[in-house]
Amino acid sequence: MPWFLYLIECADGSLYTGIATDVEARFAKHVSGDGARYTRSRKPVAVRASFELSGRAEASRAEYWVKRLPAARKWKLVRGDLELAAVMPAVEVEADSSTHAEAR
Repeated sequence: MPWFLYLIECADGSLYTGIATDVEARFAKHVSGDGARYTRSRKPVAVRASFELSGRAEASRAEYWVKRLPAARKWKLVRGDLELAAVMPAVEVEADSSTHAEAR
């Protein structure tokens, strides 16, 4: 099941970053006041960007890195001037020793 990282613009001009499987339903929760505490006080205006990811783990990882960006770089993500992959460090995958046969 795909997960999405999304950025919502709030009435004060800030951007909220979150993850969900259904961005529109999650945005509706934010608008109704049942979303995050951050959006309850800042009134969500619109979903400005969403990025499809392969699963919850990847979405959580993306959220971790995007939340640490300065606002100017988040707006670059929204405009498409910055790619999501550019803000996330590469993941090192360890080789599974059981898949490598040693020659003896």
